[in-house]
Amino acid sequence: MTAAEPGGRLPDGFAVRLDPRTRRRDGGAALLGGSPLRLLRLSARARDMLAGDRLVVRDATTAALAARLLDAGLAHPDLPPALAVEDVTVVIPVRDRPAGLGRLLAALRADPATTGLPVVVVDDGSVVPVPVTAGVRVLRHGASRGPAAARNAGLRAAATPFVAFLDSDCVPRQGWLQRLRPHLDDPRLALVAPRVVALDAAAPGWPAPYEAVAGALDMGPHPAPVRPGSAISYVPSAALLVRRSAVGPGFDEALRVAEDVDLVWRLTAAGWRVRYEAGAAVAHEHPATTGEWLRRRAFYGTGAALLAARHGSLVSPLVLAPSSALAWALAVAGRRRGRAAAAGILAVDAVRLARRLGQPPPVPLAAGLVAHGSAASGRALARSVTRHHWPLALAAAAASRRARRWVAGAMVADAVLAWWPHRARIGPLRFAAARRLEDLAYGAGLWTGAVREREPRALLPARPPRRPEAAAMNSSPSRE
Repeated sequence: MTAAEPGGRLPDGFAVRLDPRTRRRDGGAALLGGSPLRLLRLSARARDMLAGDRLVVRDATTAALAARLLDAGLAHPDLPPALAVEDVTVVIPVRDRPAGLGRLLAALRADPATTGLPVVVVDDGSVVPVPVTAGVRVLRHGASRGPAAARNAGLRAAATPFVAFLDSDCVPRQGWLQRLRPHLDDPRLALVAPRVVALDAAAPGWPAPYEAVAGALDMGPHPAPVRPGSAISYVPSAALLVRRSAVGPGFDEALRVAEDVDLVWRLTAAGWRVRYEAGAAVAHEHPATTGEWLRRRAFYGTGAALLAARHGSLVSPLVLAPSSALAWALAVAGRRRGRAAAAGILAVDAVRLARRLGQPPPVPLAAGLVAHGSAASGRALARSVTRHHWPLALAAAAASRRARRWVAGAMVADAVLAWWPHRARIGPLRFAAARRLEDLAYGAGLWTGAVREREPRALLPARPPRRPEAAAMNSSPSRE
């Protein structure tokens, strides 16, 4: 099975709604939002079609406009749950997890929408083979070939146009598949993923409260397009719904980690859309012990080098514009004069951006965008210091008192900013301690993988791809 080419417009009746964070500018003539943040200008005809926050596709013109809004991250599909999902096969890879598999199969049977769906369980070399169960097709690998190979075996066995992958340590919430399936009415959508939440926030184990609010598999509460360089650059393979014709042979079986990231990036590079649907939820059983949790994080970190070998700078842990990097370097190292020079660089950036955004130049808007970008760059730098490049930060702190102050400040700022949205659910000290331990483990795995694979691109910063700060939104179908 080879991958098909993406094609076709959004069908009539498909609806999108503006993201609540998208702002109208210039009396509705422009939209500001998305990730990366962008300003899109609307033609007069497009403004008429988008008088409200919801757009229903009725013809080729509205289909083109809706598609542009989706691809810019300014709007998301606004679709009712599917009434039926008979065109989906559920594929479950499993190895030595009989209790989890039984729990997952029971959850599928308990959900009226998934009762009776074809289910393929791929036993990836379990010590005790998975028994044959009524209504379930079991495929067995005599020796473990990895989760990617197990999923691909199930993909080949499926006869339906769509396949839902569920790991055996997951329990889908009722209605999950009905929320995901309508997304695939978009013929250019290859894959859609639900939100992966903690199975039990009160589970035993020290990491449990942290995992409940900041789990590595949880992509957050907002729907989004998925692509490199955006707020959500990948989705985990713990739970996915895919179009068989789009994914072709499936996952790269040479990868034992990061195979989900690789698949998403290959799909987007081929022109397919990938989406994250936060309104559908699948619960995941997280590691119970601190040691297992940290080993899992380190294992995830080793995948960056493998991705760098396939996708180059897309995996860069730090993406900064040269002017932002210079401004922060001056602010950190140059004391008062350095901070003044940094402010001057940002002011020049704001003036240049204002000139590109239109006439007369919207200086306040440009200044706000530059300030927003600078703050985001600062947060990315703090994250790099505490997570991806902590061995270098540790060495600098050991050699310089001033570096110690900056590293300590980055650690505190990163922890506080990340904890604040979850302050009602977890205390700051537990959150900060867990975040620092998680970052140490991930960074250790990252450096281990980079050295082992001799792949420095997994560690090197990159500059953002060039793109226009403002783009005209033409309602012509030819722009789609």
